[in-house]
Amino acid sequence: MTGYGRGDADLAGAKFSVELYSVNRKQSDVVVNLPRDLTELEPRVRQVVNEKISRGRTTVSVALHESANGPRNLALDTALARSYHEAMLTLQKELSAPGEITIGTILQAPGVMRSPEHIVDANEAWPVVQRALTAALADLIKMREREGKHLAKDLIHRLKVLRKEIKEIRAIYPEVVKKYRSALLERIEKAGLNLPIEDERLLKEVTFFADRSDISEELTRLESHLAQFAHHLRKNEPVGRSLEFITQEIFRELNTLGAKSNDADISQHVVACKSELEKIREQIQNLE
Repeated sequence: MTGYGRGDADLAGAKFSVELYSVNRKQSDVVVNLPRDLTELEPRVRQVVNEKISRGRTTVSVALHESANGPRNLALDTALARSYHEAMLTLQKELSAPGEITIGTILQAPGVMRSPEHIVDANEAWPVVQRALTAALADLIKMREREGKHLAKDLIHRLKVLRKEIKEIRAIYPEVVKKYRSALLERIEKAGLNLPIEDERLLKEVTFFADRSDISEELTRLESHLAQFAHHLRKNEPVGRSLEFITQEIFRELNTLGAKSNDADISQHVVACKSELEKIREQIQNLE
């Protein structure tokens, strides 16, 4: 499911902002972008997000914004500066190159001096980041819930279509055996066979066909699956995976029903059901 959330929290003259972006994906995938000083917090961020979101690709962006009045510290890498200095002296000696190696030269080397920034301890920052993350998640979940309610309305409409088609199949089915019996008698008559209507062989053939094409159990199970689907839609909890399983079962029953029915009219209704169910399957892949 798609959504966006944002949360902010303050820490000693600086502000942390957390932005969440969620897009559709069948499984859960969390991508975390953190400031350099907070990279060790990534596992904690992932855990908090996974506790609330079980589906979709969620991108977490954590940013640190300094206050104009807050402390500003110059980040210097002394060990790196010493390494640069030693390397420069070695190179100068090997090349017999004249010139003076000044502090200005060393400070210009990449990574020795970073722009003024707010340097924070990850463990101290975590409670503040967690507060901002929790607020962003609450915002994101509200948006996803609104989308979920919209999808639920669409799914309820499609369930009504399926129920109507299955009701039509149940109404047609009793006539299937009668149609087969009439067609069988017609073929016997065209073949010029003098066979009584109550002939035992004819009755056995009709009975065998009725048993082989009996779809009453499949219809009952289909109606039960649709009721379960509707029940899960009313739950106030993640139901996407449960609905996927029920949808698979509905497909299975429809396949069996279509194979057993031996009737063109029923087959048309089965095709209509599968078409509608395919749309349902696409939709529920986006549900939490």
